Amino acid sequence: MTRCTPLSTHSPARPLARAALAGIACALLSAAALPAAAQVPPGLGGARPFPEAALRGVLTIHTISDATLNGRAIRMAPGMRLFSPQNTLVMPHGVIGQSYRVNYVIENSTGMLLTAWILTEGEAAQPRKGSDLVQFNFRTEYDPK
Repeated sequence: MTRCTPLSTHSPARPLARAALAGIACALLSAAALPAAAQVPPGLGGARPFPEAALRGVLTIHTISDATLNGRAIRMAPGMRLFSPQNTLVMPHGVIGQSYRVNYVIENSTGMLLTAWILTEGEAAQPRKGSDLVQFNFRTEYDPK
């Protein structure tokens, strides 16, 4: 039976393996140290179809359940989805304290933020209705009908 001999400590393969591992470790550490702004890269240029009900605004996430939308406090739905310009999911805890121009959808029954898309420069330049108006499902004036 033939057995392999172990690599000696003077083998030329051992320093190469150590250098490769050191390079991989440096790459992983530098990627983990990126600022939060670098975690949302710019868009790829493809057009995304937004729902007709989507409105435009500026979103700032404060905690994983609280945010500010157009200067007003809003709660985020438990299943809230935040999409990057590449249409991939962004975890809200990764962008806490940052403001983004977004298209968004509010859940009708609770009034919570349900979905938001971080916009590219081209998407932000396209006109879309904003939500500066407060909308209620009741009226306060008398209706004789």
